[in-house]
Amino acid sequence: GEDAAWVTVKVVSRKPSKDDWVGVFSPAKFNSMPCPPAPDSIGWIQKPYLCQAPIKYKFPSDENPAYVRTGMAMLRFRLINQRSNFSFVLFAGGLKMPRLTAISNFITFLNPKAPVYPRLALGKSWDEMTVTWTSGYDYRDAIPFVEYESDGGEVRRAPAGTLTFNRNSMCGAPAKTVGWRDPGFIHTSFLKNLWPNLRYTYKLGHFKTDGTYVWSKKFSFRAPPFPGQNSLQRVIIFGDMGKAERDNSNEHSDYQPGSLKTTDRLIEDLANYDMVFHIGNLPYSNGYLSQWDQFTAQVHEISSRVPYMIASGNHERDWPNSGSFYDTPDSGGECGVPAETMYYYPADNKAKVWYKVDYGMFRFCIADSEHDWREGTEQYKFIEQCLASVDRKQQPWLIFAAHRPLGYSSSYWYGMEGSFAEPMGREALQKLWQKYKVDIAFYGHVNSYERICPIYQNQCVSEEKRHYKGNVKGTIHVVVGGGGCQLSDFTTSAPIWSIYRDRDYGFGKLTAFNHSYLEFEYKKSKDGTVPDYFTIHREYKDVLSCEHDGCEKITYAS
Repeated sequence: GEDAAWVTVKVVSRKPSKDDWVGVFSPAKFNSMPCPPAPDSIGWIQKPYLCQAPIKYKFPSDENPAYVRTGMAMLRFRLINQRSNFSFVLFAGGLKMPRLTAISNFITFLNPKAPVYPRLALGKSWDEMTVTWTSGYDYRDAIPFVEYESDGGEVRRAPAGTLTFNRNSMCGAPAKTVGWRDPGFIHTSFLKNLWPNLRYTYKLGHFKTDGTYVWSKKFSFRAPPFPGQNSLQRVIIFGDMGKAERDNSNEHSDYQPGSLKTTDRLIEDLANYDMVFHIGNLPYSNGYLSQWDQFTAQVHEISSRVPYMIASGNHERDWPNSGSFYDTPDSGGECGVPAETMYYYPADNKAKVWYKVDYGMFRFCIADSEHDWREGTEQYKFIEQCLASVDRKQQPWLIFAAHRPLGYSSSYWYGMEGSFAEPMGREALQKLWQKYKVDIAFYGHVNSYERICPIYQNQCVSEEKRHYKGNVKGTIHVVVGGGGCQLSDFTTSAPIWSIYRDRDYGFGKLTAFNHSYLEFEYKKSKDGTVPDYFTIHREYKDVLSCEHDGCEKITYAS
């Protein structure tokens, strides 16, 4: 009845070799034919070169050094419920030319179709929470719903919709070929008319055609505050976390060594924040679809308790000739489909991942850096409307976020380009940040931490570095891309506008104490320490004041 289990696999080989490896396959019956990539292929086709990729794999000789001599090894794998059965397969010949040697008995979870890995997200209305989860039940087999209640309140049920996607929804390889795996069914329910700040308990349900019910475990969340409510409000923000295996298996795109550090730190600190923004590059699945299950399982202790809001990154969306702003193969052929289906966010069009979130004293304007943001575009109009429509008397803290640094970054590759940000980014958007007095802009993509001074047109507009007071002279830009992916290097010399840089894993935390006082902390994933922070103290009159193109132009009639 659990959603994860440890399995011991005994390996015996008559002709052991250091190149032998054991793969985990689901479904248990799979295509074991070799499928090396074509010389002219693009994308992220990775070893082992099989026509159906394993979920993960291990080399027996890595965990059992005597294997090459004895031909015997014991391997431990951690499996998660993924809607099908599993087999373990021993291959010889290494990863480039694998040859099937032996296959295990098939095993399965008690109910492989069970509802798993709930993902909370805020809805379009302040008093709405959405619950998204994955199961093996189509709506024709079982009706999905959420049963929920507040402390001491009546038990209510909310229906859920069901979505999925197929191989033809993918844009290219490996997502459309060797990396394809059926995603199951994704359900989303909308819990409406919630009382602000109340704690609700909920569980996922499916009513089957035979009249029986299938239930998940119980979870709980706290309903959002009313927009403008004066209370303690705490928000986590980071990008580029990825996923990693707790059993030390090898997996595709296995280059997020800090992922579990960040995940575990956030799980440990769950009582001390209210919402998460993961601003792009979620699992780095890169076309290997099983890894979306791995990622949703890894973060579910967080996403089942607090809203887990996402932004679109290059490893979710980008693919040549698919409408992405960047013509790169970084999504591995996914072209946004899994991310846009697996997670809910309150956008008008799920294919355009820009939206606003009102949470108490905060207004968040989430942009999609993988679509055109330049002046005159649909997204530019949204960004301006989002920034312009907030009531700063009630929601004083105005936050902008996107995956790629559209403002400032002194990462090595941006320095080599000479742009110190995405080209055209700040040229297009800085007049909006300045006009509407955006407090902070957050980015990922660069896998490290950097804080920029309050800035406008490449010039620091304040000499203060820690405690900001009074008028909004310029937006503070912060790169929080050290969620877990391999770390990025900085330029040798820091630009004059760069206040603090750290090449380590970590995340940001915003704390609004009231309408006048905001704190930001950069926290290390490894130990939770805070090597950098700043505070903002200002009144409503300070937001109204004019600074550096921060007000409409005025002409005086004679």
